[in-house]
Amino acid sequence: MKQVQFQAAHEAAWLQLQAWLDAQSRHARRGEPAPALDDADFAAAYRELCQHYALAQRRGYSASLLERLRALVHRGHTQLYRPPRPRWRSTLDFVATGFPRAVHASRVQFGLAALLLFGPLLATIALLQWRPELVHTLFDATELARIEEMYDPAATHQRIGRESGSDLSMFGFYVLNNVGIGFRTFASGLLGALGPVLILAFNGVAIGGVAGHLTAIGYGGPLWRFVVGHSAPELLAIVIAGAAGLRVGMALLAPGRRSRARALVEEGQLGARLVLGAFALLVLAAFIEAFWSSIGWLPDVVKFGSGGLLWLAIGLWLWRGGRAPAPE
Repeated sequence: MKQVQFQAAHEAAWLQLQAWLDAQSRHARRGEPAPALDDADFAAAYRELCQHYALAQRRGYSASLLERLRALVHRGHTQLYRPPRPRWRSTLDFVATGFPRAVHASRVQFGLAALLLFGPLLATIALLQWRPELVHTLFDATELARIEEMYDPAATHQRIGRESGSDLSMFGFYVLNNVGIGFRTFASGLLGALGPVLILAFNGVAIGGVAGHLTAIGYGGPLWRFVVGHSAPELLAIVIAGAAGLRVGMALLAPGRRSRARALVEEGQLGARLVLGAFALLVLAAFIEAFWSSIGWLPDVVKFGSGGLLWLAIGLWLWRGGRAPAPE
């Protein structure tokens, strides 16, 4: 085979491999199109390149072509056999850019999940200011009495939002409760998109019911001072878990041109990254809720100021990290 024919037959494969290698380096810029070569196909493409290089050497093709293939083989070898990255570095990269990029890639599902949670939440709060008696359709008398006791402005207990329990024991309780909600929200996607929709809407109504009732009877002060500190990581984590569940649910209902099994695997992989980050946010929320939110003597400027800063910090992290280029 002449060199011109050889090069014409394999040029597209070489360019695909080169584009994939470029995408792994820091020289890749945000906004560039994704390489056509999938990560899973790299090893096979590299082996084929090595065969092409050996053939080009044996057939005595031009020095320029040999040098081009040699450089590409060297880059592929470096990528294939580079030492594994330290675990701490991988964790840091996931926190800094990996998780925010996953959220950014799911921005449509994130927006829908946010609407499903915050829409019923705000609507329920507003409704109970107009028709406070409707709270009895959401909670029984015993449950309402317990909620009112925890947030009674005249209560003598030292911690807001709870009657007893050490900070450490409450931290464990909040972790189990929060992570349980997040996991159920994500796993319900296996029942189709309807699962996350119902769970998000139910939690929105439940949270809005508590907030709306306490605000209507004049107990809103202690409640808002309690929730403002941990609301950002907790509510955003539930929304993210809901977005992950919606991705899985839509993969089952509308896989598109993919097979249903392939769509489920692909969306499940991205969903797992979303849920991992959401669980970390829920643990952070539990820590704040147990050791900070329940402190009653802090002034309002500190309580609401710290809560607002946390909303801003998490929002900037997800926005800026989601737009950053992938780490090397």
